[in-house]
Amino acid sequence: MNLNVEVYGSGEPIIFVHGVGGSSQYWHYQKEYLKDLMKVILIDLPGHGKSSGSACETIEEARDIVREAIMELGIHKCYLAGHSMGGGIAISFALAYPELLRGILLICTGAKLRVLPAILKEILENKEDTVRMIMMEYAFSNKAPQKMKENGFKDMMKSSATTIYKGFAACDKFNAIGSLDKITLPTMIIGGKDDLLTPPAFSEYLYKNIKGSELVIVEDAGHMVMIEQSDTVNKAIKNFVFEG
Repeated sequence: MNLNVEVYGSGEPIIFVHGVGGSSQYWHYQKEYLKDLMKVILIDLPGHGKSSGSACETIEEARDIVREAIMELGIHKCYLAGHSMGGGIAISFALAYPELLRGILLICTGAKLRVLPAILKEILENKEDTVRMIMMEYAFSNKAPQKMKENGFKDMMKSSATTIYKGFAACDKFNAIGSLDKITLPTMIIGGKDDLLTPPAFSEYLYKNIKGSELVIVEDAGHMVMIEQSDTVNKAIKNFVFEG
């Protein structure tokens, strides 16, 4: 396996981990905004983006691959930001390896990430129509431009059906309910008000159960909040890191 890890800028390190069928490209706006303020590290999980290998079967497996990347970079402490499945990875990481983190940012994610059985079934049988449904009907706010949705569809189609299936299956097995009170790290939770995949209630649950956490629900944004309302997300990250 060849893991694609991209590093931009210098200073306090922050690592971004994408969701199912995504890639480091999903963090373009965060990279551009933060690279003059921090060391921005983008990771393509196995089977995604420019990384080779087979997609991880569990959140814990992906978590440990992220840990290996941190070790290889020689980073002793960092911020870890995750979107959707990447948020599950960040939660799992905070529970297993808190000594490596300064804080976590949980973006459009939840303590439990159940996936519709129909999606798990159909992604292998009819990838294109299933990805189109996810991206066109569920992933973005209905206020998002059509072109943005189309770009999201094209990006997700770059991942194989098996990679997407494994990612969703890993999410479906993930369950951190009952463990959130063990997280003592500074935590920022960001949700999209129009998110249909991990609704605001998911973010609110994290906020209520992670002591001392901060919550931002972004207007006019769905599941892809970091793309849909990048300015708001970027400012929330900056405030959390530098003023929190």
